[in-house]
Amino acid sequence: MTPKTVDLNILSQQELLSLRLCDLPLGIEGTWLEGCVKQLHAELQERGLVFYPECYLADEWLTPEGEVSIGIPFYLAHPALIKLERQMMLEAEGEGRLWCMQLLRHEAGHAFSYAYNLHKKRQWQKVFGSPGEKYGHTYKFKPYSKSYVRHLDGFYAQYHPDEDFVETFAVWLTPDFDWKEKYQGWKALEKLQFVDSLMTSLKGVLPIKPSGKKLWQQRELTITLENYYKKKYLYEQEEFPDFHDVQLKKIFTVLTDEEWWAFKKDRRRNKEMVTAEALIHRHAKNIVNSIDRCTGERKYIISDLLKAIGLRAKQLHMIVAQPQAVALMQLSVYVTSLTMNYIHTGWYRGTRDKK
Repeated sequence: MTPKTVDLNILSQQELLSLRLCDLPLGIEGTWLEGCVKQLHAELQERGLVFYPECYLADEWLTPEGEVSIGIPFYLAHPALIKLERQMMLEAEGEGRLWCMQLLRHEAGHAFSYAYNLHKKRQWQKVFGSPGEKYGHTYKFKPYSKSYVRHLDGFYAQYHPDEDFVETFAVWLTPDFDWKEKYQGWKALEKLQFVDSLMTSLKGVLPIKPSGKKLWQQRELTITLENYYKKKYLYEQEEFPDFHDVQLKKIFTVLTDEEWWAFKKDRRRNKEMVTAEALIHRHAKNIVNSIDRCTGERKYIISDLLKAIGLRAKQLHMIVAQPQAVALMQLSVYVTSLTMNYIHTGWYRGTRDKK
């Protein structure tokens, strides 16, 4: 099949996965994404701004450093690919108009920063920090901080000074959102006021860099969808439920569905029979406090990790088949090792590219 004759609607999942990204017959024009891009440009025009970032299909959401065009993930351009993305990665980032517009406003902030060299302004750096600060593989945030706006999930404004600016820009740009009222009493309000003043100064002003390169365009990528998802899964594997499976199976015992129902029935008569989830829940506070004292990591980080482990143990129908004290010791060692890896590398596994 040539790209022009490919009908994504009738292909099986395996047939889809065998296709190269560049062979996918995709475009923004004529899809729901076209309406989102037009809305973004209309929002900018309503603010008196005359720079409208061009959008194109890429392998992910991005505005490459120094560039002024916005890359939108290719899978959002077709329902069959949205479905495939959900199946392969559990969710399709940017699916639906609301989420898509949030991400477009965020990326537009990056585009404006590069188009007008905003990040090089002394006052910008005084408000947001140094744009030269290194991007870490991950970041630690203060969930209750009022120094940052809250736009994308994960307290993303706290990642880096650039992200602080673009998240503030996105909040400022959002139509019918009273940010003055919402952020009253917050230190983040000063950042919003700065962005408001900065954007006012750019009304009718043409950008220094109106156009640039479109990197990682879908139509130029020769990787197959199958290999694309293999690489993507490897990169994001810590987000998946099975991340902990190998180690948990060394600590607990996995039951089949039939064994699980029999276990639940027998447990009514023998209260000493314990599920892995129940053991984790019962001792979570002590485990968190102990690891917090040993590592110095914040308790909510350790607690969230332990909750994820407990949920996975429940999904796998795990029970405690060895002395509980031994299982607790092994579990504590495992969680401590993950926490130390996170502290030193930003990843639970220790490095990003290990399996």
